[in-house]
Amino acid sequence: MRYRMYETVNEGLKVEVLYGDEHVAQSPYILKGPVYHEYCECPEEDPQAWQRTLSCPTREPQIAKDFASFPSINLQQMLNEVLLPDIEFYINLGDWPLEHRKVNETPGPLPIISWCGSLDSRDVILPTYDITHSTLEAMRGVTNDLLSIQGNTGPSWINKTEKAFFRGRDSREERLQLVQLSKENPELLDAGITGYFFFQEKEKELGKAKLIGFFDFFKYKYQVNVDGTVAAYRYPYLMLGDSLVLKQDSTYYEHFYMALKPWKHYVPIKRNLSDLLEKVKWAKENDEEAKKIAKEGQLAARELLQPHRVYCYYYRVLQKYAERQSSRPKIRDKMELVPQPDDNTSLCQCHREGPFREEL
Repeated sequence: MRYRMYETVNEGLKVEVLYGDEHVAQSPYILKGPVYHEYCECPEEDPQAWQRTLSCPTREPQIAKDFASFPSINLQQMLNEVLLPDIEFYINLGDWPLEHRKVNETPGPLPIISWCGSLDSRDVILPTYDITHSTLEAMRGVTNDLLSIQGNTGPSWINKTEKAFFRGRDSREERLQLVQLSKENPELLDAGITGYFFFQEKEKELGKAKLIGFFDFFKYKYQVNVDGTVAAYRYPYLMLGDSLVLKQDSTYYEHFYMALKPWKHYVPIKRNLSDLLEKVKWAKENDEEAKKIAKEGQLAARELLQPHRVYCYYYRVLQKYAERQSSRPKIRDKMELVPQPDDNTSLCQCHREGPFREEL
């Protein structure tokens, strides 16, 4: 259950969740006022207090690994090498990680922030735009988000179709292999390509599958996760369903992969998919173990991808970046002030005192 605040509640908020006349879980939930509406600009000035409120983890192993390559960050080097005169902080909005230089090379790697990492790159990883958008816009749009998936996980385990399932674009050759395997083994696998771009010449041979709603994926017991151009950004959504995820071995990763373990949270499959059918047969023959792994994966994803964990992750990355800067950032020519949220649509009186900082 989720609420979006459109007006500030000065006296606080009481949320009761009832089943019949009985309170559910820890209901009633009491939020002491004021509870601010979404666009009220009233930041917590004490970062430690903010982290305690959100129960942020004391350590994120992926962040520690990413910043191990950058004991200090030279802003002048960023200006000189990125070739954009107004840049001291670089976020890569493309899919591929960009920084492949090693630490001992001259010049060394730059701390480029990206959505996706790889075993041969040095980018600093943030939660993907998909996860970020889902966190920020959850109740504004009609697209899939991390919470709606959990309310639409299809039939119960015993009533799901005992096949592995895949639908997606032709963005990697192994996806074409999946379709061929499906044609040869329809009793184990239902796979189809919904759109051709990279391998258009294969459409006549393999056929084009109809689009299917994402919630309907979970009518099947087993979900095949195969890379696209980089890591498949559907992976967190598959984990949050209650099907078993068969995950292709990959050189690419998102920010939360380090916390997941094969055979505990998902079933691994080889990069060339040579053992996929064997793993599907294993799952069918070991139904209780498969169900247990599916549930463990779902619970882990719920814990790692809650909105507060995403906010905490962003904060910790930016905090580590700031700590390592060897000089103070400057407002330079061609930099633009980022406008802050407009709170004129609803009353906003911030009770916190302290200087507001200009944000670039």
